Amino acid sequence: MKADVLLGLQWGDEGKGKIVDVLTKSYNIIARFQGGPNAGHTLEFNGNKHVLHTIPSGIFHKNKINVIGNGVVIDPTIFEKEIKGLDKYSLELNKTLLISKKAHIILPTHRILDSASEASKGKFKIGSTLKGIGPAYMDKTGRNGIRVGDIISSDWEKKYNSLLKKHLNLLKNYKNLPQYDLKKMEKSFFKGIEMLKKFNLIDSEQYLYEESSKGKKILAEGAQGSMLDIDFGTYPFVTSSTTTAAGACTGLGLSPRKIKDVFGIFKAYTTRVGSGPFPTELFDKNGEKMSQVGKEFGATTGRARRCGWIDLVALKYSIQINGVTKLMMMKSDVLSGFKKIKICNRYKIKNKIFHHLPYDINSNKIEPLYDEIDGWKENISNIIYENKLPKNFIKYIKYLEEKLKVPIAIISVGPDRKQTIIRENFKTNF
Repeated sequence: MKADVLLGLQWGDEGKGKIVDVLTKSYNIIARFQGGPNAGHTLEFNGNKHVLHTIPSGIFHKNKINVIGNGVVIDPTIFEKEIKGLDKYSLELNKTLLISKKAHIILPTHRILDSASEASKGKFKIGSTLKGIGPAYMDKTGRNGIRVGDIISSDWEKKYNSLLKKHLNLLKNYKNLPQYDLKKMEKSFFKGIEMLKKFNLIDSEQYLYEESSKGKKILAEGAQGSMLDIDFGTYPFVTSSTTTAAGACTGLGLSPRKIKDVFGIFKAYTTRVGSGPFPTELFDKNGEKMSQVGKEFGATTGRARRCGWIDLVALKYSIQINGVTKLMMMKSDVLSGFKKIKICNRYKIKNKIFHHLPYDINSNKIEPLYDEIDGWKENISNIIYENKLPKNFIKYIKYLEEKLKVPIAIISVGPDRKQTIIRENFKTNF
């Protein structure tokens, strides 16, 4: 059985967690393939709101297996808190949550290094979440990292102390270190290590191969967004992992031939957290309205998200590099009440028109060029049938499908899992 991939097409915060939760009933295994606790996948159901950072978003469904893949970096401190936060749901996590032995571990000193590095950049800071993600991946590629499988080895303490010593030496190079209490951080860290040991630590690539061969359906869950990809994102304002569909192969050990559908998720408008280019960003009342109505604050950091009109140049680019087969549009309800909806179809740079994403995306001389369509005033958050949607909203959908050349299979009209319209043409696929 082939696996499907679900990922974000913008700068993260697209609503991946909700859609994974909605689709989980159609899959046997949900597997996170990259990123770490910088992710904040928000799920709302039965009047409850829950934010997941490391654990796959299918965890609330009984009898579904959730795998933290080898491409993920795990902070034991945050992981332990996540597990404790799930206690009230009476989930059999020892049976439904599996962790790759090849996943790398974030040490307390990774977080300190992250803060020190970001502070040293001054006005050139990249907007890191300060979760230690970048330094952990640097150790991974530098072949110094500690993996989950190491915590059950006889030389675990030796490996930890060796890397700790290296980090402390690196910290000596920073003049203005942030205040930190390493002993306190280590106490919660080792508590998290003991929590990790309670779970089934597996050779995840072998497990997924065997389960797929048995006919089990796998949904690979990405974190962040394609425009934050280390290779193809708005570098250097990117994350440290591969957020594109290719990351599902390297982050889970899946063969490219095992990938079937690629589900691309995007907001009906665009948001971004932290520094970096954002051609369609708004600084007017429209941007303020998007922020307020959409409650645009980071689930992980609490930082206010920057808001702007939808950017089809960037969206087409993400669709192209991921090979997206189906689109899913989130937060459609936020645009209700706008008289006019603007859609960026091209860029202008030094009197030259670009229909594709140029190398110099970081240039502040990019001028977004817009098409404009009529908006809709109706509240769509309680609509459950596609044929009840406002005419102008349907026109917006058709416009996007025509320009993007990929069908929109799911429309989200609110945060709750029930506020989801699976379009008639696609219901049989889910």
